[in-house]
Formats: sequence, C-alpha cells, structure tokens
Amino acid sequence: MTDLKSVHVRISGRVQGVWFRGWTVEQANRLGLKGWVRNRADGTVEAVFQGQDASVETMLKLCRQGPPSARVGGVTVEPSAPKDFDGFQQQPTA
Repeated sequence: MTDLKSVHVRISGRVQGVWFRGWTVEQANRLGLKGWVRNRADGTVEAVFQGQDASVETMLKLCRQGPPSARVGGVTVEPSAPKDFDGFQQQPTA
C-alpha cells in the first residue's frame, strides 16, 4: 500500500455513551481503514487509524465532529508505527 499512514488518536469531550465507537467503526470501514477504537476509563475514546494518507486525514476530520450526539472537546493525534491489522475493530474499554 503506497502512502500508508498510521496515527494514534485520543478524543475528549462528551464521547462515551453517544455511539462514538460504533460510528467510528462504520466510518473507518467506509474509508477502507484498518485499526481499532475503544473507550478509556478516563472518559476519552482512543483509536488507531491506518490506511491511505487521504483516508486517514478524512477520518481525523470526521472525528473532530463525531456522531450527532457527541460533543468533541479535543482530538490529539500522534504518529504510530504501522502494524498488521485485520480490518477495523472495536476493542474493550481500557
């Protein structure tokens, strides 16, 4: 895959109990991304997005808005080492 980009993301605000993870899985699959998403005990949502550069950037823009019931307060993005993910999955709370 050319132009492979992998990022680790932390999303804060009203992002739990508002279908953020399910929405993220849908959006990531639509964009052909691999990785995972999970709730964190501190109330944030954490994710890794991996795929074509343009698709990852689109996903990051979507995360800054979130699903209709969410109120995103902030999105922190850090580069991540590419891994061999099997699709995009929702993981248990950490």
